[in-house]
Amino acid sequence: MKNITLSVPDDVYREARVRAAERGSSVSALVAEYLRSLSDREAEFDRLEAQQHQVQREIDRFSARDFLDRDEIHDRALR
Repeated sequence: MKNITLSVPDDVYREARVRAAERGSSVSALVAEYLRSLSDREAEFDRLEAQQHQVQREIDRFSARDFLDRDEIHDRALR
């Protein structure tokens, strides 16, 4: 595990200590949790982006008329 040094305004530090105490944690644990969440969010974004690209590759061309005739299209629009 690596140690890091941060400089934050006094009011930010006080608020962080209060939040950590409310959670029964430390400021260090709060910062570590936050940094870990950044990595998790980025990994989730990458996963969803890859899924989107896969779906887009599978769709050659889409048109409602390929699946519905004219009457069905207009009938659905009236509902």
